[in-house]
Amino acid sequence: MTSRALAVTLLALCGLGASACGAAAGQDAADAGSARTAEIRSASARPASTEVRTAGEATTHTAAEAAAAEAPTPAKPLAGKVIVIDPGHNGGNYRHPEIINKNVNVITESKPCDTTGTATDDGYSEAAFTWDVAKRMVKVLKAKGATVKLTRTDNTGVGPCITQRAAIGNKAHANAAVSVHADGAPASARGFHVIMPKKIGGPVDPVVGKSAKLGLALRDAYKSGTGMPYSTYIGKNALDYRSDLGGLNLSTVPKVFIETGNMRNPSDAAKLKDPAFRQRIADSLAKGLQDYLG
Repeated sequence: MTSRALAVTLLALCGLGASACGAAAGQDAADAGSARTAEIRSASARPASTEVRTAGEATTHTAAEAAAAEAPTPAKPLAGKVIVIDPGHNGGNYRHPEIINKNVNVITESKPCDTTGTATDDGYSEAAFTWDVAKRMVKVLKAKGATVKLTRTDNTGVGPCITQRAAIGNKAHANAAVSVHADGAPASARGFHVIMPKKIGGPVDPVVGKSAKLGLALRDAYKSGTGMPYSTYIGKNALDYRSDLGGLNLSTVPKVFIETGNMRNPSDAAKLKDPAFRQRIADSLAKGLQDYLG
């Protein structure tokens, strides 16, 4: 039905029952008026400040976001620093004595290219220990912004020779290098110590002073972070100085060794075998490096 025809029909119906149509129309008008009045009253009842507060909050929120976006990201504490970690020995060394027993020149004497390292009484090897700690250190140091290089990439290979280990740090122009070890002293001896270079009339001489500062920072952080006691059998206050280690003698960057504990001592060995303690070692050594480089 068209709209015009519908209109005519409605008019006709209203003509037949004007009172009914009028009443309905009047009721519709009344209802519409009531609804409009209720709407006006409802609008009047709402707090006028609601929209203003919302707009203000939106403005404040937007300003805060903009300020946060423009604020510079805080620099990581070791950003721009290069650190070399030298995990002592290698898991495959024992398979190739013809390689690791070959002598190399370390300035003050000739020494074997590398050694197999020691182990706990139940067979946990120093090579496996140092590799685990080194990997943990890499994660911690990278999170602090450092560029980290390792002297070996797994625990199944051979070497590298002590001369090459020093060369890796030199080539990287490392700001600091640390060689991670665990000792194989008599079972009655325990504790950790840091080994630092002496002047030998060789490549290490210019960085002996810086190496000493690095050693002190690592010693203090390690003692504080792990609770491992100072060595009872070597050095003084957990510090030792040597001129026979190729990894130190040939280094042109600040470098030290740390003997993190004695694997042949039951108390030390129990700690060194514990993964949670090895994480504490990694965290502590990273803290010492940060203290030195900061």
